[in-house]
Amino acid sequence: MKKKNLVPLIVFLLSMCLVGFIVYKTDTHEKWQRRTTAQLNVSTYGERIKNEITNGIAITDTLKQVLISGNGDIKQFDTIAENLISDSIESVQLAPDGVVTDIYPAEGNGAGKIDLLHDKDRGRISCYARDNHTIITQGPFELKQGSYGIAVRNPVYLNDEHGQAYFWGFTIVILRVPDIFSDSIHALSGFRYEYRLSKTETPWSDTYKTVYQSDGQITQPVSYDFTIGKESWKFELTPESGWQDNLLIAKASIIFTAITLLLSGLIRVWLVSNENKNKFQILARTDSLTGIYNRYGFDELAEQMNKTNKEILSILKDKGIEVASHMSTLSDEQIDAVLVICQSIICTTAYQDTWSLICNLFNCIKLCKKNFVIDRHLRVCVAGISHRICIHHKRI
Repeated sequence: MKKKNLVPLIVFLLSMCLVGFIVYKTDTHEKWQRRTTAQLNVSTYGERIKNEITNGIAITDTLKQVLISGNGDIKQFDTIAENLISDSIESVQLAPDGVVTDIYPAEGNGAGKIDLLHDKDRGRISCYARDNHTIITQGPFELKQGSYGIAVRNPVYLNDEHGQAYFWGFTIVILRVPDIFSDSIHALSGFRYEYRLSKTETPWSDTYKTVYQSDGQITQPVSYDFTIGKESWKFELTPESGWQDNLLIAKASIIFTAITLLLSGLIRVWLVSNENKNKFQILARTDSLTGIYNRYGFDELAEQMNKTNKEILSILKDKGIEVASHMSTLSDEQIDAVLVICQSIICTTAYQDTWSLICNLFNCIKLCKKNFVIDRHLRVCVAGISHRICIHHKRI
């Protein structure tokens, strides 16, 4: 494969590897950025949801204090419940000895008056709340309006005449889902998040049951855990578009690939241009039929040779004695070889006298080698010949 094709191909492949690395790092950073933002949001709104549920549960604590103050007797229950209830509350209930007797609003909730401690679905968890003195939540379950609710049961204990605590019953509130935390989920929907709120089915279980979730798919969510009473809750978030920004990756890939193609194309154009330039230079110096130098080529060659000869004479001018001393370490055969090279270089008529001087210089060097030393007389001869070469060079 020719250089003009191989080099651009190598540049393209290496550049594509670099593009892949850049896109990978961009995708990794974007995922990390999205997860960091989602983690902050899930912590913030998870705490808000916890507070909103706790505010609903606080109604049962208020009723509990009223009962304790009245020693188990609560007057004007409907009036008190009406002042406590809100749009996110389905109903407020009292259950002395675990049996629901009072419900506000009463209309349409008559079926809720049941024995909680002996009910098939509610008995075990209600007994757990009674025996462990803890608030329990149960649900979600479907309400008559078609929405869903969570039952919060708060056990109440009073003291008898002997000062012994006994179980009075439950104060109960039914929270509407998702109305109780609607502000939080509306904000998250505006931020284009998918979400899911879940809780353990029972205080003694590790199995989570979904309380409410959005319609989209949740993949690899970030989560925030909290507890209410002795039950564990979990709030999870994931972006609607997923953790990967496909649009950003596509844009980055297209831009960097275009730059790579442009760079490879420019390199190939440059290589082709250089190749054509060399071809044209050869055609300008040689005959197209015979391939030998034409007049322009010979003129250029002669100019180069003239420049080379001047450089050699300049060296003899500046370093005559040092050159002679250095060459005295060579063998006769090596000196003869150097002499042949000089003869081939100084080939013009203008340098014939210089050639004879160089021959004399080399003969002196050989004589020095035979006597093993360069005595004062020979040094003077070498210096004189070098000086004559320099003078001749100046004339030229």
